[in-house]
Amino acid sequence: MDFLLRINQRINGVVWGPAMLILLIGTGVYFSLCTGFFQFTHFRCMLRVTLGGIFSRRRDKSRKGISPLQAVSTALAGTMGVGNITGVATAISLGGAGAIFWMWVSALFGMMTKYAEVVLAVKFRGTDKNGAHYGGPMLYLSKGLHAPVLAWVFSLLCVTASFGIGNMTQANAISGAMLASFSIPVWVSGVAAAAVVGLIVVGGLRRIATITELTIPLMSVLYILFALIVIGKNIMAVPDALSQIVQGAFNTRSALGGCGGYSIARAMHYGFARGVFSNEAGLGSAPIAHAAADTDSPVQQGMWGMFEVFADTLVCCTLTALVLLTTGVLELPLEGGAMTSAAFSHSLGSLGGVFVSVSLVFFAISSMLGWCYYGEASLRHLTGGSPLAAWVYRYLFILLIPVGAVTQLETVWSISDTLNGLMAVPNLIGILGLSGVVFTLTRDYIKKEHR
Repeated sequence: MDFLLRINQRINGVVWGPAMLILLIGTGVYFSLCTGFFQFTHFRCMLRVTLGGIFSRRRDKSRKGISPLQAVSTALAGTMGVGNITGVATAISLGGAGAIFWMWVSALFGMMTKYAEVVLAVKFRGTDKNGAHYGGPMLYLSKGLHAPVLAWVFSLLCVTASFGIGNMTQANAISGAMLASFSIPVWVSGVAAAAVVGLIVVGGLRRIATITELTIPLMSVLYILFALIVIGKNIMAVPDALSQIVQGAFNTRSALGGCGGYSIARAMHYGFARGVFSNEAGLGSAPIAHAAADTDSPVQQGMWGMFEVFADTLVCCTLTALVLLTTGVLELPLEGGAMTSAAFSHSLGSLGGVFVSVSLVFFAISSMLGWCYYGEASLRHLTGGSPLAAWVYRYLFILLIPVGAVTQLETVWSISDTLNGLMAVPNLIGILGLSGVVFTLTRDYIKKEHR
């Protein structure tokens, strides 16, 4: 086991090291430059397609896919929560307040990486015998790039990662939060979470999408509201917090008073790493959900992908950062979710800590739902769509939830984190190799828009 952990540590150092982070950000820069910074020039169009579409959409009872909102909700289900609640605190603790600035940079360019992934997922998706859409990196690698080996590698990595980062680690977060806030035994939380997830995933993507469409927007709005209340109570500290973020991004001294001497490179590293961890732009998981959307426009669904990064990192992560920086909890000997919980409790009393715990539970369950679909879709590619394999996967996924709830998961988390990062390798090869398709579809959309 020690030998395996040493190997994993070395691989993880490469996967989440400077070279990979530069490649991930560089991919976003490349797509931004070659589309004329589409995420900025068409920002209003993105809001009209996404937020505007939420209020004006018509429900088609005859559709066999899921709506664009359900697709992005399922995708957000896999990213919201841990990255927003604990990842931001970790980034500031290790990289200083300046890490948030680089998190913003990663998100601004990550919007285009996610856009490219989603465009290709819709362009090269397939349709099953019931008329439902499916797809993701495994299909645009095999059908678009004609690289079936890369598609197989991605699918295998995704299936394996789904049991760790998408299941057991999420269950562990739930049991820890329930124990800390309500003194509920970890095994009880594990069994309850397995029951809830089981009742939902046996209904397939439709049921998963229906639940995430309700929970993710609601919990996101509540999280934003509570964060704004905390920030409002500490409004006088906001200018100083913003100053710390900007100065810390370019100052070789720590934004937290000079203690530790964090360098610019350290702030950039943790800002980029936590940003990518939060929105998963470039990792290839979210396109699997977007491919199932009932839409005829790859570009418009790509805008939902852009909105996903915008909402996850530029909105929710920024609010978490301001909560942490304006409440003074960074001086406490806490880390991760405990620090975020203390920040909310600072202004809202015990209600704040309870809210963070409950939010973490909802987001973690939603993450399990999203990752269950990712894993099953990837297994479908590996097995040729075997119904038996799909059911075996679902039951195994459910059974592992209580195991994750009661087990110390440092090893599982470490290996899963590596597998999650490795998914980016074939995925980035795919979107860069098919970049011409993305540029052509984008140009055609812009021409049609200006007719």
